[in-house]
Amino acid sequence: MDVYATTPEDEAFLLALLNTTPVVDGVPTDALPDLATASSWMRDHGVPATEAEWGRLTDARARLQAVIRGERTPAVLQRFLADARLVPAADRSGVHWRLDSDASGAVRAVLAWDGLRQTSPGRLRPCANTECRLFLIDRSKPNTARWCSMAICGNRMKARRHYQRTRGE
Repeated sequence: MDVYATTPEDEAFLLALLNTTPVVDGVPTDALPDLATASSWMRDHGVPATEAEWGRLTDARARLQAVIRGERTPAVLQRFLADARLVPAADRSGVHWRLDSDASGAVRAVLAWDGLRQTSPGRLRPCANTECRLFLIDRSKPNTARWCSMAICGNRMKARRHYQRTRGE
C-alpha cells in the first residue's frame, strides 16, 4: 500500500530546496553554503535554523538531486526516513496522513519527492539545458516541459539550435 502525506506546499518546498544550487553567470553556486547564509532561507521555509538541521537538509538536497538525475538509487534516502512518522487524521472527507510536527526539513523534502513519484511520475526532473542545474515540476497536460524557465533556458536552447541550423547552411 502506497501512502503519501504531501501537499502542494511540500512540493514547492522540495523544488525550492533542489534549486538552491543554481549556475550564476556560468559558475555553480550554493545558496545554502553554511548555516549563517542558510538561516534566512531555512526560516522562510519553516525549517529550524540549527547546525544539525542545516547538515541534514544539505545532505538530503545532494542525495535527492542525484536520485532525480538518475545518478543514485532512492535507497540513498533511507537515512532520512528513520525518524519519520506519519499520523492519521480523519475528517468529513476521509482519512488523511500528515507528517509528525517534529520531522526535519530533510524528511519533508524526501517525502515530498516520494509523493511526486507516486502521484506524478516523471514530472519532477532536471532542466534539459545541460549548463543549468535547476529542476522543474512539469504541470503541463502533455508532460512535455523541458526547461526550468522558457524565458531563460528554453530561449537559450532554441536560439542555440537555430544558430547551429542557420550556420550550417
